[in-house]
Amino acid sequence: MARDTTDTSQSSPIFIPEAPSEAVILHTEKRPEPSVPPAQKQQVTVTVLANKRMEVRFPYHPAHLKKMKSIPYYFWDTTLKVWTLPYAQALIEELSHYFEQYGLPLLVYNKPKEAGPAPATAKPKVALLKPCPKEYLDTLTLKGYSPNTVKQYKSLFLDFVNYYADRDLATLEEADIKAYLLHLIDDYDISASHQNSAVNAIKFYYEKVLRRPRTVYYLDRPRKAQTLPEVLSEEEVTRIMQAVDNLKHKCILLLIYSAGLRAGELINLKVTDIDSQRKVLNIRAGKGQKDRITLLSEKILLYLRQYYLAYRPKVWLFEGQTGEAYSYASARKIFKNACLKAGIQKEATLHTLRHSFATHLLEQGADLRYIQSLLGHHSSKTTELYTHITRKGMEKIKSPLDHLKI
Repeated sequence: MARDTTDTSQSSPIFIPEAPSEAVILHTEKRPEPSVPPAQKQQVTVTVLANKRMEVRFPYHPAHLKKMKSIPYYFWDTTLKVWTLPYAQALIEELSHYFEQYGLPLLVYNKPKEAGPAPATAKPKVALLKPCPKEYLDTLTLKGYSPNTVKQYKSLFLDFVNYYADRDLATLEEADIKAYLLHLIDDYDISASHQNSAVNAIKFYYEKVLRRPRTVYYLDRPRKAQTLPEVLSEEEVTRIMQAVDNLKHKCILLLIYSAGLRAGELINLKVTDIDSQRKVLNIRAGKGQKDRITLLSEKILLYLRQYYLAYRPKVWLFEGQTGEAYSYASARKIFKNACLKAGIQKEATLHTLRHSFATHLLEQGADLRYIQSLLGHHSSKTTELYTHITRKGMEKIKSPLDHLKI
């Protein structure tokens, strides 16, 4: 971006609330296990269940919610109002260390079995929390998978590893993998997308790490629902943008909508990715590790210049307090608050701004091929989805009801 005449410190003018850092996993002293939880609220209670799960109760705090969601296969029971997690002693110790930072003691209890006598020493079978195989992570890195994909595959495969913690992965057969997938569907009611991701993570190990032929495991894929994305009208987008007063927050939402960005692409933008001379925005290593350019609106350029002078970002376009890249959770919260303030009733997410960008371009007469390029879609079929939700041409068509004299 060109130098602003009022700026004498840097040559390129153009920047996330910070989230609490993750706790480091440390082992702490094992605590006694009373039989009945006390009624105190300023503490954390862990109740070990008989199905290799445990219930966790704690005082409300956004940082605690983020911690729960960072653990593979967490589940929030809306009826009982309790979090359940995979049961593992190492995980209990990790949670103990985490909550100690907030002055909250962690107490562990065993839930008695509802039927049948049990020896006093009986305990649920402990998931060993085995680490993800190093060769699995190394292969992901060598093949150039993105950090987000590596994180997702690691989380999904780690749960599979610990489901068969007492088995050698190399000896597992197709029936074992299908049994695990049925466990996810029956016990967690996972979505078709989640099921596909789990299959991909498991197949990667057997096909890419162990180098077995692709024909070894015939794993069924769920049929994906044919759904249309939610789209905001231009008036609704205007209301959302007008509801944001903070300059940084406004720039974040304006940039996503004006350039059709994914949230991950936004938070990975650097100051040097703004090309004000050519009026383009450079996207580096987007989805599929592909570079592309997209639109740089004249209006967003004016906002970004104001933002740059006010915040002076150094590396990342949007930085946190300590200079790290903005977080997705923070950007999502900005959008959610703006929608609430603007009175938006639709189930919109940050990605809805990207869908709206493409739909509005199509309605304004932009060629579908250019929209495909701006969005970074590999296949034109992906972009053609927007032809099913645009109103372009529909204003000339009248419902047959309008011709009836009723």
